[in-house]
Amino acid sequence: MFESAELGHQIPKNVYKKEVPGLREDLLEMQYDLAESKKFSVVILIAGVDGAGKGETVNLLNEWMDPRQISTCAFGLPTAEESARPPMWRFWRALPPKGEIGILFGSWYTDPIVQKCYGEIKNADLDNALEQIVRFEKMLTDEGTLVIKFWFHLSKKKQKERIAAFQKDPKTRWRVTEQDLRHLKLYDKFKEIAGHVLLETSTANAPWTVIEGLDANYRNLTTGKYILEAVRKRLDENANKPRAINAPPPLQPLDNLQILSTLDLSKSLDKPSYETELEKYQGKLNMLTRHPRFQKVSSIITFEGADAAGKGGGIRRVTQAIDARIYNVIPIAAPSDEERAQPYLWRFWRRIPAKGRIVIFDRSWYGRVLVERVEGFCSEYDWMRAYGEINDFEHQLAEHDAMLLKFWLQISPEEQLRRFKEREKISFKRFKITEEDWRNREKWEAYQTAVCDMVDRTSTAKAPWTLIEANDKYYARIKILRTLCERLEQKLEGV
Repeated sequence: MFESAELGHQIPKNVYKKEVPGLREDLLEMQYDLAESKKFSVVILIAGVDGAGKGETVNLLNEWMDPRQISTCAFGLPTAEESARPPMWRFWRALPPKGEIGILFGSWYTDPIVQKCYGEIKNADLDNALEQIVRFEKMLTDEGTLVIKFWFHLSKKKQKERIAAFQKDPKTRWRVTEQDLRHLKLYDKFKEIAGHVLLETSTANAPWTVIEGLDANYRNLTTGKYILEAVRKRLDENANKPRAINAPPPLQPLDNLQILSTLDLSKSLDKPSYETELEKYQGKLNMLTRHPRFQKVSSIITFEGADAAGKGGGIRRVTQAIDARIYNVIPIAAPSDEERAQPYLWRFWRRIPAKGRIVIFDRSWYGRVLVERVEGFCSEYDWMRAYGEINDFEHQLAEHDAMLLKFWLQISPEEQLRRFKEREKISFKRFKITEEDWRNREKWEAYQTAVCDMVDRTSTAKAPWTLIEANDKYYARIKILRTLCERLEQKLEGV
């Protein structure tokens, strides 16, 4: 794996000085073309062995290019804020928008490699982490991100010599830490594990590039030229060409029986029973959110449903029961310009709550497989791959002790029409009905098919869907509150 990076590659000083000015000019021109086009973002991962020039390379890239359009993030141990959320949260926050370059010094590879070197995880744990990384990088590249991964390498002998030279010189002695010395003792193990990691995660869409770090001139020129060539090639490609999908279409039942059609929408609750149940479950929810164990759990609640199905009313009955200081309600509309410049899950990752807090999404990441699918805002390839990406996202939330609750509120087309007409008559509800709502009614069957596919493909053991019969608002609100209390109570018992 590393044989070609232990050959002693060198670039003479005079050659280096001659080539650098032209390379810097080309890199700046490429960078400005990228910023003007806003076609894609560039993520550069800097990894490798200690002493191979990782830090120097990061500094040099910022010197050679315009640092105003480069975001550089160096990752060490997670902060308290980062530890309160899933491990990938801090990397999602560091992703650059389209038109910019992000340099990640330390990345999602660091923890799995270090943990394996120190015997903190087993081979199966490492391979599981690598599989998740491969899927994550596939999602980034499918969203248009150019992922460039550098591994800077030194042989064991050269690493020893470099560390000894640093220690000998008073000006560089500070660069050698106790951790560097511990890592030197683990060099052979580290090299073996790193080789496995690179082999398992060097894919067609995000390959590793191994560069010998012995000679700074060679390392710098190779890195700069590779970045220039990779970005320039992508700029010259037709990024708007739709991806082909080679999978068969989703199964359509021959008898037209679907999960939504099995719901009994006649279920109802009379007003006196509703008021009794409302007081009961709101009181219980309030007590559960004040339980000491609640501080160990983050809660994410998503509300999806047909237009006028009662999402807002359901959300209000939840928030009435809990302290306003511990929750946020996030209404999801069409993405902003800032959000369009990122992968579609970015705007949800950045709002993941810390432990002891609740985030309620009024519509959510499922827009990719619902409205974007039905309205043609994304390609078939994009919404088909989104099922797996969403499952990965929710799995990471669940693994971090988050309680994820997903509600779909279902009403009949007749009930929807009645509510639409009612909204038009009442002045303070008129804002709730738009021309878009009327247009969506014409695609009722397409939306129902998309919802059934969504439930089939994303209702998992750790993140199941709860389908709410919502023709009767009283019944729907109580089922939402009861389900929330049951799930939260179960969650608190397990932490």
